[in-house]
Amino acid sequence: MKFEYTPQGVCSMKMIFDIENNTIKSLTIVGGCPGNTVGVSRLVEGKTIDQVIQMLKGIPCGSKSTSCPDQVSKALEEYKKKLA
Repeated sequence: MKFEYTPQGVCSMKMIFDIENNTIKSLTIVGGCPGNTVGVSRLVEGKTIDQVIQMLKGIPCGSKSTSCPDQVSKALEEYKKKLA
């Protein structure tokens, strides 16, 4: 299932998830720092939604209270709420 999320407070502009059976098959992050966003995308592939939320939630970026990884966790929390 494709799920799109618009992150807040970070440089990236869109996150596009492909999720199947609670597992992230792929993640494309549009915008942001290419090394960071590609790295995060590769790290979450094959992991469950809950694993990724636990791993990335609360990571700041410099003086910002959020980051692209934190926004990935927020996107997945939103996805879970929509399924409930």
